[in-house]
Amino acid sequence: MAVETNDNIQKWPRNAGGFVTDKDDVSRTKHPSIDTNDNSIQRSPRSSGGFVSDKDVQRPKFVSFDTIDTASSRFSVESQRPKQPPPPGTYLVQLRKEEVFRVPPPENARRYEYLSRRKHNRSTFRRCFWSFLATLLVLLILAALVVGILFLIYRPHKPLFSVSGVSIAGINLTSPSSPISPVIKVKVRAKNVNARLGLIYGKGGAIELYYDGIKLGDGEFTAFEQPAENVTVTVTKLWGLRIQLASSSRKELMGLEKKGKVPFDLRIKAPVKFKVGAVTTWTMTVTVDCKLTLDKLTVSSTVITENCVTEELSLL
Repeated sequence: MAVETNDNIQKWPRNAGGFVTDKDDVSRTKHPSIDTNDNSIQRSPRSSGGFVSDKDVQRPKFVSFDTIDTASSRFSVESQRPKQPPPPGTYLVQLRKEEVFRVPPPENARRYEYLSRRKHNRSTFRRCFWSFLATLLVLLILAALVVGILFLIYRPHKPLFSVSGVSIAGINLTSPSSPISPVIKVKVRAKNVNARLGLIYGKGGAIELYYDGIKLGDGEFTAFEQPAENVTVTVTKLWGLRIQLASSSRKELMGLEKKGKVPFDLRIKAPVKFKVGAVTTWTMTVTVDCKLTLDKLTVSSTVITENCVTEELSLL
């Protein structure tokens, strides 16, 4: 293969970065062309500086510039061709772990939101439950400390009760068929035996009067505050509405009244608190059972015997 040495062959200097430096050469030709009839064929110089052989001339229809450096690659023929879209098919895309976002598909978005909300609600419920248990435990410990202080230092005692007077009206035993509606006044004497503890009787207490298991009347026990080592007398009115007594009970009451010994049962139940200065305990219930004996069933009746027993204090 022969190489023409005349001036018509375009030169490609290596040190120019792939650009033509001769202005006359630029006007003569813009791209190297291949003449298939000529035995001498010019090609772009490669890194090795050689020329193409006769076999290589027949294969390509166009001569593309190989990359000499980064600047010359932008002017190659292949880079100026429009890129064809890839053929349709299935592709495997690999992403880095930090680029993967955990987003559920649209069909599972509602279920994901429901499960996330349920998990959040469950954790909130658990926190509230354990907080409630911790609060309850603290309250129990504080209550135990208060009880310990009261019993070790102040040694509280239950109050004592007695009945000092009872007056009864509205009991007519002469008519065997008519019901009775008694009105009863009970005078109760309450004594606080504690030397350093006061008592507070709250609202909601009750007094009931029974004869042979039949309730003749009931009323609300008076609420009051009682200091240490104090005796307080309260008067409570009881009412009974249209109570039907059997003929045998009427006859028995008439006979007992003639003897001057009519027995009754009195029951008192009231809420009470212990007080130390400005501090009060929780509410407890005091229960009193009294056995009474009256001389007659009138407003001027007299209490012949009475025995009241105060049960142990209990929590409400």
